[in-house]
Amino acid sequence: GGDSTNVNDVYVDLGLPSGTKWKNINEVNAADTVYDFYTYAEAVEAFGDSLPTKGQWEELKDSCRWTWNGSGYTVTGPNGHSIVLPVAGYRYCDGSVNYVGTSGFYWSSAPHGSEFAWFLYFNSDYVFVTKLNRCYGNSVRLVQD
Repeated sequence: GGDSTNVNDVYVDLGLPSGTKWKNINEVNAADTVYDFYTYAEAVEAFGDSLPTKGQWEELKDSCRWTWNGSGYTVTGPNGHSIVLPVAGYRYCDGSVNYVGTSGFYWSSAPHGSEFAWFLYFNSDYVFVTKLNRCYGNSVRLVQD
């Protein structure tokens, strides 16, 4: 879907072993015009199979070069193409917003039990995949198989 002439809204082939293509921008949430955060349920309902799996985040982490750019990471694939993941922070379950400009929180599609789900976390020192309560509001970055 979408208008393929919009260069700001494209899926980038990073040359990953799986062939997964990653969108070059985060999704915009019309219900949260300031931060564009989604709860896990909102993300799954809105994007379904376009959400990255836990394995797709792990592949991106392990197969790409992650270069800190001061406001997030430039993630460069084996073929030299890249995407940027900004440190957009997150919205806590009570509605408070934290870590904008210092950390990134990105949902995967993978549940972890009934209360948690897997997500990608990063700051200027670390990038890892771990679990988080589904009531958090995180950024969403989509993939195309």
